[in-house]
Amino acid sequence: MTSIRPGPQLKPGEPSRPATGSWRVDPARSHASFTAQIVGRAVRGSLPLTGQVLIAEPIEHSTALLAASATEVSTGSPALDRLLTGPSLLDAAAFPEITFQSELLAWVPAGWRTVGRLQVKGIQHELACRLGLYHDDTLLEGQPRFWINSSWVIDSHWITRQWIPGLSRRISMTCSFPLEPRDAGRLATL
Repeated sequence: MTSIRPGPQLKPGEPSRPATGSWRVDPARSHASFTAQIVGRAVRGSLPLTGQVLIAEPIEHSTALLAASATEVSTGSPALDRLLTGPSLLDAAAFPEITFQSELLAWVPAGWRTVGRLQVKGIQHELACRLGLYHDDTLLEGQPRFWINSSWVIDSHWITRQWIPGLSRRISMTCSFPLEPRDAGRLATL
């Protein structure tokens, strides 16, 4: 897992923000992670994350589409990974991706918020989450690399309707990903 030590959170209208245009999520440094309580014990895991972000003007009109690979859940326990990706939980063979499409981005006194649709096992759920927009000292095409961290809570019934002893209703999720200019991968190979 990659984590960053974020700089100051960027606010609307600040000059140091991603340029308008299309950006991609850097899959080598990105992940979605989760924590669920099962019989009083925290189970943690992660999934690889890809996606794209469109930075608009004003920034509040920006959108994102993220995809986490349900087939690649990693908890550190192969047996638990097989259980989570199996038909009674994520059913990753039938539903290999979990996606989030943002619809609304807003700055509130407590920071950035977004609202969108999370699709799990082919069913869409309305979801609101907190966002942090940061940059580090790495330069990409003359601009600092920007990171987005998000967090939200989902209902375990979105993953399974099967009764699992001790599984809490709340599953905490976070995503961390840096943005690259859309054609950065292509430019690196030329």
